[in-house]
Amino acid sequence: MYKKRRSSLNITLRLIGLVKPLTPIMILAIIMGSLGFLCAIFITVFGAFGILNALNISTLITYKTLVISLLIFAFFRGVLRYTEQAANHYIAFKLLAIIRDKVFKQLRILAPAKLEGKDKGDLISLITSDIELIEVFYAHTISPIAIAFIVIGTMVYFISRFSMGAALLALLGYITVGILIPTFISILGKKSGSLYRDKMGDLGTSVLDSLRGLREVIQYDYGSKVIENLEEQSIYLSNIKKKTHMYEGLTNALTGFTISGFSVLVLLFCLNSYSKGTLTFDAILIIFITAISSFGPVTALANLSNNLILTFAAADRVLDLLDETPVTKDIIDGKDVILKNMDIQDLNFGYDNEIILEDFNLKIKENEVIGITGKSGSGKSTLLRLMMRFWELDSGSINTDKRNINQVNTSSLRKNQSFVTQDTIIFNESVRSNIAIAKYDAKLDEIINAAKKASIHNFIMTLPDQYDTILGEQGNTLSGGQRQRIGLARAFIHDSKMLLLDEPTSNLDSLNEGAIMKALYESKSNKTIIIVSHKNSALTIADRTININTTRNS
Repeated sequence: MYKKRRSSLNITLRLIGLVKPLTPIMILAIIMGSLGFLCAIFITVFGAFGILNALNISTLITYKTLVISLLIFAFFRGVLRYTEQAANHYIAFKLLAIIRDKVFKQLRILAPAKLEGKDKGDLISLITSDIELIEVFYAHTISPIAIAFIVIGTMVYFISRFSMGAALLALLGYITVGILIPTFISILGKKSGSLYRDKMGDLGTSVLDSLRGLREVIQYDYGSKVIENLEEQSIYLSNIKKKTHMYEGLTNALTGFTISGFSVLVLLFCLNSYSKGTLTFDAILIIFITAISSFGPVTALANLSNNLILTFAAADRVLDLLDETPVTKDIIDGKDVILKNMDIQDLNFGYDNEIILEDFNLKIKENEVIGITGKSGSGKSTLLRLMMRFWELDSGSINTDKRNINQVNTSSLRKNQSFVTQDTIIFNESVRSNIAIAKYDAKLDEIINAAKKASIHNFIMTLPDQYDTILGEQGNTLSGGQRQRIGLARAFIHDSKMLLLDEPTSNLDSLNEGAIMKALYESKSNKTIIIVSHKNSALTIADRTININTTRNS
């Protein structure tokens, strides 16, 4: 279903608002661009004066002055154009960096609750191609619009010195080409542009899924179906793209027709004035040459409408993300805590209309090891995420040190918690960097000690570059158990007061599981540990075990 989008004016104002820190450079680009266009126009206009001189019609400009002026105009046209483009692209790439920074900050704020349901391929498309498309707006839109208005004003004034009627006709032509045609094309193509960017995101998701599941695709001979699906999406995108090209052709046709039409109207008006004796031949020639040679800036505006169809659609998607409100906002004006204990009272929580936890109560003492079991979907993993305040409760409370976690600074809460899931994310970095992500300034000795506790050190020492070995995208060189143990090493080096472990040994053999349980047991003297697991062997160190199925109404 087509989603209602922001207006082009709203998007324009939002994007222009980001230019404020770079206003001096933008002003420079506008001045240089305006002067550059005027140089180009007056090369032709001064050519008209040259024709008049050649016809022995007296003008105020000598032949020598004409030649010098033409050379100056030609030289400075190139210099000014280069300066304008350099300034515009500097602004564009600077602002793209600012936008990316804003987007990544927003992703961090929205994570994890609001990102879990988003297509990763669509997010990649937004972060890469959508933001890149915004470059068109900053490099080729803001200053051309300002330049067009400045040049139009100058040329209307210049023509009015010879004939006010011709100046008004030229102004009407400028408005039609520079404003009416782009607005008309933008309205026609807005829906297609938005649909194209959305479907491009869907295609990115399909490609990403296909690459991630490549082994399964090959194993089950599903490749032909994948290719068929990608071809269908590509053909659909191609058909939408054809529409945007159709609008581009329509723009060029309307622009060319309008320029020719108004040029003829200006000439006819001038000839009529000449027949009445109100205009001389030299005035007619200068007016006509000026009129037909001064549509350049407004033609650039007309052509913008084609590029801006996709640019505004891309910008709208980026603004959607930046405007999205997080499920939980970071607390920055609360209190810092040490997280000695946790008291969960009458907790209720559900996703949409599905109740996951109902009237749940649990007291966790300092340095206690709690085991949590229960059937799939009973809310075990959700409980850990609520304890980290990834989501807001529907009702009830979670307290630590007699303080509701909604009154605890988020940075303090996360600093005192380590969360390990069974699906550990591995970055395309070295082993050392992947472990040290939990403590940026960790020394190698600390990293090794954490790896030993996680029973991964011996394996790391067999790698080609040991702790400096690059693990590849998503840790594709590692087994599930090895990735999980790196996640545990992160938890150990983070050295937080509370460990939240979600199926920490699900991918481990009994030998490695025993080693890790031993390390956890040795840590229980100064840590509070909550272990969620289906395996009884992973709960042997627990002081007590809670079956979440039987405690919903406890």
